[in-house]
Amino acid sequence: MTPEPASPAGSQLDHARATTALPHHTLETVLAIRRWTKNLLSVRTNRSPAFRFTPGHYARLGLDGVDGKVVWRPFSVASAAHDEHLEFLAVLVPGGSFSNLLAKVREGEPIRVDKASYGFMTIDRFAPGRDLWLLASGTGLGPFLSILSEPATWQRYDNLIVVHSVRHACELAYRDEIAKIPHGELLAASPARLRYVPVVTREALVGALPARIPQLIEDGRLEQAAGVALDPRHSRIMVCGNPQMSRELRRQLTARGFRSNRRAAPGHVAFENYWTTPPL
Repeated sequence: MTPEPASPAGSQLDHARATTALPHHTLETVLAIRRWTKNLLSVRTNRSPAFRFTPGHYARLGLDGVDGKVVWRPFSVASAAHDEHLEFLAVLVPGGSFSNLLAKVREGEPIRVDKASYGFMTIDRFAPGRDLWLLASGTGLGPFLSILSEPATWQRYDNLIVVHSVRHACELAYRDEIAKIPHGELLAASPARLRYVPVVTREALVGALPARIPQLIEDGRLEQAAGVALDPRHSRIMVCGNPQMSRELRRQLTARGFRSNRRAAPGHVAFENYWTTPPL
C-alpha cells in the first residue's frame, strides 16, 4: 500500500509535537487508511525518528474523545522495523469507544503514538528451531507481518508457515503483500521458504481450509496443507488472535509436548496476551 501525501497541516503537527505532546507519546499524522471490509482497516502513520520496536511488539494509539480525554488502545505494529512509517491493523467493534473515534479518522489528521513499544512475542525468546509457525485469527495477523519483514527471521528458520484464520474471504488482509515478502530486496537471497495457509470458516474458498485452527491441527489437515510437521524438536509457534483460540491451542499444544516461553526459560510456543485489555 502506497501512502498518500500528508496534509498541509503537517507543519502544525510538527509544532504540536514540539510544544504540546505529553512525555510518553508523540503526535503523528495519519498518512493512509486502507479499508479491507466495512469493519476491518489498516492505519498508516508517520513515525517519530526516536520510535524503536522489535518485530512482534505492540504500541498504544490514542485518539481525542469528545470530552477532551484521550482514549488509548494497544495495537501490534504491522510495519517492518526498517520502514519510515508505522502501520496497524484494526477491527471496528460496534459501540467501542476507541472504534467510534477511529471510524471517523481521515488521512492528514493527528493520532497519538506511544513512545514505547511492548511485548514478549519476539523470535529472540525462542529456543533454537527449524520451522516457525505463525498462527493468527483476524487482526492477530498484524505482528506477524512485521516479523516476516525482518531479515533475522529468515536467517534463523528454514521454513516460515503463516496460517491466517478468518470468517469470510474478504477478511484475508495482506494476502497479496505476504506473497511478495520473499521477493523483497532484503530477503530475496534467503534460502528460507514461506508457506501461506488461508483458513476461511464461514464460506467456501478455493485453496483455503474450512475449519478452525485447533480442529485443523487435531485432524492433521494443517500440517498436510503446510507440508511441514508440528514437532517440538523443530517447530516454534507464535499465536495471536481471539482468546478462545489461544486457550484451546495452549491446551492442545501442551498435550503434544510443546512448552510455552517463559522470561528465563525459552520454549516452543509464544502467545500474545494484550487481548485481555478493555474492548475497543
